[in-house]
Amino acid sequence: MKILHTSDWHVGKVLKGASRADEHAAVLAELVEITRAEAPDLVIVAGDLFDTAAPTPAATRLVTGALTALRGTGAEVVAIAGNHDNGAALDALRPWADAAGIVLRGTVRRAEDHLITGETSGGERWRLVALPFLSQRYAVRATEMFELSAAEATQTYADHLSRLLAALTAGFASDDHVNLITTHLTVVGATTGGGEREAHTILAYAVPATIFPASAHYVALGHLHRAQTVPGPAPVRYSGSPLAVDFGEGGELSQQLAAGSGGAGEPSSSVTIVEVAADRAARTREVPVTAALPLRTVRGTLAELAELTPGDAWLRVFVREQPRAGLREEVQDLLPRALEVRIDPELLPAGGGGGQVAARAGRSPSELFAEYLNVRGHDDAPVQALFEELYDEVVSG
Repeated sequence: MKILHTSDWHVGKVLKGASRADEHAAVLAELVEITRAEAPDLVIVAGDLFDTAAPTPAATRLVTGALTALRGTGAEVVAIAGNHDNGAALDALRPWADAAGIVLRGTVRRAEDHLITGETSGGERWRLVALPFLSQRYAVRATEMFELSAAEATQTYADHLSRLLAALTAGFASDDHVNLITTHLTVVGATTGGGEREAHTILAYAVPATIFPASAHYVALGHLHRAQTVPGPAPVRYSGSPLAVDFGEGGELSQQLAAGSGGAGEPSSSVTIVEVAADRAARTREVPVTAALPLRTVRGTLAELAELTPGDAWLRVFVREQPRAGLREEVQDLLPRALEVRIDPELLPAGGGGGQVAARAGRSPSELFAEYLNVRGHDDAPVQALFEELYDEVVSG
């Protein structure tokens, strides 16, 4: 059978104040076209359909429209909630999804609710464990569908996930079914993309790949935005996001690059195509998704930045100039798509301007502010004058 694996759409994402609604619409339209061209038997969307737990009506229309269009290609469609999604709200859409022939799972309920079975047009039978994202608190509640001892109830997040998956995959065996798992979590040893929600990525939320059984033919993961395969007892893979979500996922653009060229080390956005059979190991390949604008980081002086031709990319700029009033506006005049402008960290004082703290006694606010600017390497007369003007307004008011 053939599977298209995608995840982490993050529809509704606003990047430094800039809407990406048009990009998301273009990316999902391209995803539908890839599905038509590849003709998979099954499409798996492994979580984070939305960027927020309270999506706008427009974002909801875009996601439900994309899922409907994917189903319209003839593929079976299974989507689960990620940590950015509101699982209960997705479950509220299940009557619509069921009527449309789409499997949608937002929260963990009965064990049998998360084992999906099907058969391809070629007669290949498959079963899929569809497990939405679970927080620490709900991981314990989810395992209450099985009997736990007092000691088991106090074990780690990874222990609970391992027990839950073991119960849900108990029927996996070396028979004539293709055994699949999809879930939304962090596997130890995987590489983050840069835009993930840190609280749900590190520390107690990271689990070993050994929680997945060797009897699984393929494990389709969501949560990490970089496409990658993770070593494990079974084939374990993140599809990555079909568009770069945050600047941490973009590349670096050097002064020599011309418009339309890629940045150094720039990861490509893609979906994963999986071909697998009950008696054959999964083979994967990436299909690039190109509709979204790239995110790139650029560095340089104003003169160097003026020589760049970054095309339509969204930019994060590390400017190699001393801080001064109006510098951001100067950079944005040169690079209108600069959404984030910062002083290059290499130019800032080490340790955030350490040194002896200025004594406050007997000194005016203007003198203290001037000392602060000096310590921060931002000795700029217009900024000092603006502070004094604002201070006078506050005091006189």
